[in-house]
Amino acid sequence: MPHNILTDQNAAARLSGLLESAMDGIISVDDAQRIVLYNRAAEKMFGWTADEVRGRPLDLLIPNRYRGVHGQQVRRFGATGTTSRRMGDNTVLYALRKDGTEFPIDASISQLNAPEGKLYTVILRDVTERVKAREDLAAFASESAGVREQEKSRIARELHDELAQMLTALKMDTIWMRDHLPREDAAAREKITQMLAMLDAAVASTRRIAADLRPLVLDDLGLVAAIEWAAQNFTQRTGVPCRLEVDETLDLGEPYATGVFRIVQESLQNIAKHARATEAVVELKRVADALVLRVQDDGVGFRTGDPRKPQSLGLVGLRERVHLLRGEVRVDSAPGAGTRVDARIPVAEGAA
Repeated sequence: MPHNILTDQNAAARLSGLLESAMDGIISVDDAQRIVLYNRAAEKMFGWTADEVRGRPLDLLIPNRYRGVHGQQVRRFGATGTTSRRMGDNTVLYALRKDGTEFPIDASISQLNAPEGKLYTVILRDVTERVKAREDLAAFASESAGVREQEKSRIARELHDELAQMLTALKMDTIWMRDHLPREDAAAREKITQMLAMLDAAVASTRRIAADLRPLVLDDLGLVAAIEWAAQNFTQRTGVPCRLEVDETLDLGEPYATGVFRIVQESLQNIAKHARATEAVVELKRVADALVLRVQDDGVGFRTGDPRKPQSLGLVGLRERVHLLRGEVRVDSAPGAGTRVDARIPVAEGAA
């Protein structure tokens, strides 16, 4: 018996040493969400000592706006019987320090049925630096995207205002030459007719390339007009009608106008390339402090869980554009059921 007691004491000492030496914060609570274990790393992280928090509710360490939801989630987790899982999925979680400041965390939770009742243990890590680095990278990517759009706009403007006009002037001069040729010179007239056809094609190609780079209507008339142009262009190229349900009063500044337009444009390109649809729908409206966008088709669809296919490359670019605007996007599709892209983009105050 003394040997067993000594062994138990040694095991407890080793466990205590492991908990205190851990770099991650470790907190255990009972079934009433009262703190029963709180290691040294948690002390450094939260600013509370173990003696100050032991026996107090876990809400002490949770921002007020998350407390009710957190309690519900823990109760649901306890009912599942699952041993452990990551908390928050891909969402950043936030905790509350003693001084009232919030900080982002990664956390996992486990449950154990102990003689004194159920215990929940949370292992958490302060990810402030990681979140800051991610935000800095997103800001850099957004700025880079803005620079690219400015360059596209400059090139498109030069193509439209300079090259296209020069080609048009050259066409007019060619028509003058044709009109002043001797009527009996049939060979020269035929050659000039061919030149005029080539000039027409060159002007059309120049304007199409300029519009693909950046439609001038977006800068000159705004987002709604640009979406109408994109829908008309889509229908002209594919023969597929595109129904618009767009709030005509929307007048967004940058980067929202360009970002939303590119999302619509890439969604329609995906439909043109892969969907084999008979109709497409674009819906855009503002709800409170966010833009809500939906692009839907009645095409062949695909299995969203399948390995990457050609259409998924377009979806990757679309997701990146939504994330640059700090928004969320969801793609729903199934074979024979078409595809729906839903995006929700928060709009900063004064952006409209």
